[in-house]
Amino acid sequence: MGHWLEGTTLANKIKEGVKEEVSCHLKEKNKVPGLVGILVGENKASKIYLRTKKRACDDLGIRSEIINFPEDTEASFLMSEIERLGQREDIDGILVQLPLPPQLISQEIITAIPPEKDVDGLHPFNLGKLLMNQEGLRPCTPLGIMELLKSKSISIEGKRAVIVGRSLLVGKPLAAMMTNENGTVTICHTRTKDLSRVTAEADILVAAMGRGAFVTAEFVKPGAVVVDVGTNQLSDPAKVKEFFGKDEKREKDLQDKGYTLIGDVDPRVIDKAELLTPVPGGVGPLTVAMLMKNTLEAFRRRWKS
Repeated sequence: MGHWLEGTTLANKIKEGVKEEVSCHLKEKNKVPGLVGILVGENKASKIYLRTKKRACDDLGIRSEIINFPEDTEASFLMSEIERLGQREDIDGILVQLPLPPQLISQEIITAIPPEKDVDGLHPFNLGKLLMNQEGLRPCTPLGIMELLKSKSISIEGKRAVIVGRSLLVGKPLAAMMTNENGTVTICHTRTKDLSRVTAEADILVAAMGRGAFVTAEFVKPGAVVVDVGTNQLSDPAKVKEFFGKDEKREKDLQDKGYTLIGDVDPRVIDKAELLTPVPGGVGPLTVAMLMKNTLEAFRRRWKS
């Protein structure tokens, strides 16, 4: 049996470092980083994510605000508001919470963010910097994954890495980061033929396709490092018992919320892998921690500190 590669401890360490530096900036310059989160519509999950990010800011001494626009907001208006926010001196980071309503094209809206304030690292300028292996703000989830591997001295150089999922949020930028670290990287997706054969060759396997427990033992090379990026709701009590056995926490989740969380990887893969990130408590906490770190980095660059 392998071991769980939890991310909460590292996330807390990163956030503590951010908190200490923010406190120093407040004492020395009477300035702290400022972050604005933009929500369009009433997406319940998006509201929860933004509240989590704001709470993290409050804990670390980062000034933050959430701006909520109506569901029917037009692209031209939203982009002009983002450009206005970009001109504010007290704002170092701007993030647009995805997904957006269907009338809005995500990449078009993100392009309105000044690249130096794009703390999600999704502006074409910052993605281009990543591809050129130049310094810049990086997408938070891939950056968190890289930090987690580094913290456990898991080298990417010379390794075969397979990423299932090709989104701009995770798959594509993570592939670039791993390539920059001299890994041999394959991106898979829904049209990949013989998917399990390809993934079973991976020394490092990353699942980021948004399908609960899709990656089973047959997809995994014995002794592989498996990173589970998925967050899916599982409400069938029989399935919960099948995946987790008699687990009091999972049973309590079902009673309290009507569901428990499961990743894109069947948790029983732990019996075959060397390391597997849990869901929750794996990659998720690191995504928020890296957002905080990116906000501090954007602040440093603006104020040359």
